[in-house]
Amino acid sequence: MKIVTNIQQHFKPKQSGSEYRTLWQCLHLDLPLLLLLLALSFIGFIILYSVSNQNLSLVINQAWHIGLAYVVIFLLAQIPPNTYYRLGLPLYSIGIVLLAYVLIAGHVGLGAKRWINLGFINFQPSELMKLAIPMVLARWFTQTTLPPRRQLLVLSCLIIAIPALLTIKQPDLGTGIILIIAGLSTLLLAGMRLRTILYFILCLILIAPLLWHFMHDYQKQRILTFLSPERDPLGTGYHIVQSKIAIGSGGLTGMGFLHSPQANLNFLPEHTTDFIFAVFIQEFGLIGAILLIAIFLLIIWRCFFITLKAQETFSRLLAGSLTLTFFFSFFINMCMVCGLVPVVGVPLPLISYGGTAMVTMLANFGILMSIHRHRKLITT
Repeated sequence: MKIVTNIQQHFKPKQSGSEYRTLWQCLHLDLPLLLLLLALSFIGFIILYSVSNQNLSLVINQAWHIGLAYVVIFLLAQIPPNTYYRLGLPLYSIGIVLLAYVLIAGHVGLGAKRWINLGFINFQPSELMKLAIPMVLARWFTQTTLPPRRQLLVLSCLIIAIPALLTIKQPDLGTGIILIIAGLSTLLLAGMRLRTILYFILCLILIAPLLWHFMHDYQKQRILTFLSPERDPLGTGYHIVQSKIAIGSGGLTGMGFLHSPQANLNFLPEHTTDFIFAVFIQEFGLIGAILLIAIFLLIIWRCFFITLKAQETFSRLLAGSLTLTFFFSFFINMCMVCGLVPVVGVPLPLISYGGTAMVTMLANFGILMSIHRHRKLITT
C-alpha cells in the first residue's frame, strides 16, 4: 500500500496546480518527438532488410546500432543543459585529438581513414564534432553580446575550420560539409549579419580555384559528374545514373517491397548507405517518398518547437543548431540521390546503415529532449 501511495503522490499535480507529472516528464522524454523517431527508425529498419537482399547479419548489426542509439537518447535526456554548457570545450578538445589520431593510425575502410576500431563498433570521431562544435560556439555566444563581434566571428570560423579540414583530409567530404553547416548554423542563429554572410560567400567564390587545386581526384570527378553525369555513364557517372533510373522506375506507387532491381542485382553501389533513398522510392514510389519526407518535416517542426520554447540563450542556440544540422543532413542526401547536388557521401539520417552516425544523430535528439524537459515552467 505504501508503494502505491508513493506512486499516486508522484503523479499528483504540482503545488502550482498547473501541470501533472506524466511518465514522460519523469523520464525527461518528449513523447511526440520520440514517436516520430521510432516511426522513422522502423521504416529504416524495414527498407534496410530489403536493400541488403535480406542480409540478416547486416540487419542484426543495425538493430544493435538502433538499440544503442535509443539508450543514448534516454541517458542524454537525463543530463540538464547546464552540464552540456560545461562539456562543450572538453568534448571539442578530445574530438580534435581523436581526429589527429585517425589520420595517423586510424582504421582504413573503403580507401579512407575515418574510424577507430573499438572491437564492437568502428567509432568515427568526426561524428562527435557534430555535437561539440555547436556546444562550444553556443557557450561562447552566451558569454557575449549578440550579434557577435567580428573578432569572435573570425575565431568561431577557426573553431569550425580545424575539425572540418581534418575530416576532409581523411578524406570525408560529406561529414566535413555537415560540420561546417553545424557551425555556421550556430553563427546564423546568434545573429550574424547578412552583410557578413555575403562576404563569406564572396570569399568562398574567390578561393574556389585554390580549393579545386587541393581537392582529391575523386572529389573533382564528383563535381564534373554532377555537371554532366552522362559524360561517363559506366565510370564516374555510374552512381547517379543508376540512382535516377531507380527513382524514375518507382513511378507513383513503386515496384513493391523487396522488388528493387537496382538493389537486388547490385546495379546501384552504396544502396544500403548513401543511395538508400533512391531504392526506397523505387520500391514505394512517389507516395512513399512523400510520406517519408512528411515524417522528416514533422520531426523538424517538433525540434523547432522545442527551440522556441527554450528559455536560455545557450539552449536556444544549441537546439536550433542541432535542428538545422539534422535538416541539412537529410536535405543534402535527398538532393544528392536526385542529382541536384554533387555526390558528397552524406547518409540519410536514421535510414542508412551505420553505427556512429546513427548513435550521434539520435544523441542530437537526446540533447533536444533534455533542453525541453529541464526548462523551468513559469506559472501565474
